[in-house]
Order: sequence, then C-alpha cells, then structure tokens
Amino acid sequence: MPSPTFEQEVAASRGYLMKFARLQLRNEAWAEDAVSETVLAAIAKPQAFERRAQLRTWLVGILKHKIVDALRHQGREVALGQGEDDQADPLDHLPFDAGGHFAERPADWGNPEQDLGSRQFLSVLEACTEKLPAAQGRLFLMREWLEMSSEEICKELSLTPTNLYVQLHRARLRLRECLELNWFARRDAA
Repeated sequence: MPSPTFEQEVAASRGYLMKFARLQLRNEAWAEDAVSETVLAAIAKPQAFERRAQLRTWLVGILKHKIVDALRHQGREVALGQGEDDQADPLDHLPFDAGGHFAERPADWGNPEQDLGSRQFLSVLEACTEKLPAAQGRLFLMREWLEMSSEEICKELSLTPTNLYVQLHRARLRLRECLELNWFARRDAA
C-alpha cells in the first residue's frame, strides 16, 4: 500500500484543525474559513514544511495566524459579544476573603506538568474552556493559546488593559473551579 501524499496527510488533519478553530473562534463559519485557508496555504507551499516538526504542529502554526486574522477581521464583536461579560461576576469575590486572601486554600494540584501529558486531562481542560462565556473564552485563548501579548489583544479589540485583565481573571477563576471539580477532585477520589 503506497504511503499517503502530502495533500492526503493535510486533508486527514482537517478534523483536528476544525476542533482547534471552533474552540478559538466559537463560530462554525469562521472556523471553517480559517481551516480552509490553512489547508490551501499548506498545499500551495508544501516545500515550506521541512519536517522539523510533526505535520499537525506545523498546520496548527499556520492556523494560529489564520485565527488571529479572523479575530482582527471580525473586530470587537468577536471578543466581547453582546456585552455579556461586562456585569459583575459572582466568581469575582467567591474565592477571596475581605482581606483579599484565599477564603479556602486551593486544592493540591500535584504535578500539573505531568497532567499536561495526559490526553484525559487535555480533554477535561478543553471541555472547561468550552464552558467559559464566549468573550472570556476568546480572550483567554488569544492570550494563552495563540500567545498574543496583552498589548496586541487590547490594540486589536480596542479594549482597555483593565478590561482585559478583569476578563482574563474571571476566565482563570472559572477554569480553576472547573478543573478542581472535573479533574483534581476525581483524581484525588481515585
């Protein structure tokens, strides 16, 4: 049986790329466009893939740029939705006492670097990220997964640094709560 062609290998990665793009953009049409542009860019210049990394890693690198382009194109509405996250969040004060310290000591997370190698953990993390409100999820993913600087995000989306900080803080609190419930508590119970 002959080995698959470069184009076939790229096409076989489409599902993985769609999953990544949906998580980032939270819009099926925009995700489809970003993935299509990624596939076309990869197929147009196969010589750019020098096999120094896995094909999926290279394709995700291209896709990250396409996602950033989509976020720039869609502008502020992509990041902030309909103002859904502008109100006070009940999680803002939940984990802290009046002095600003943790009201309850965070759960022991053991060795997070070891957990990052677990496919199960990555599935739980992805599910927790998908549960974030759209604006918080997009901003968190832009900052942490697309590795955009805070300054870039603020400039691209016309946000104040304070607003970005508040939204990222809320996203991290929600992720922490979700991971403690769905990963660390289960692991400790086992």
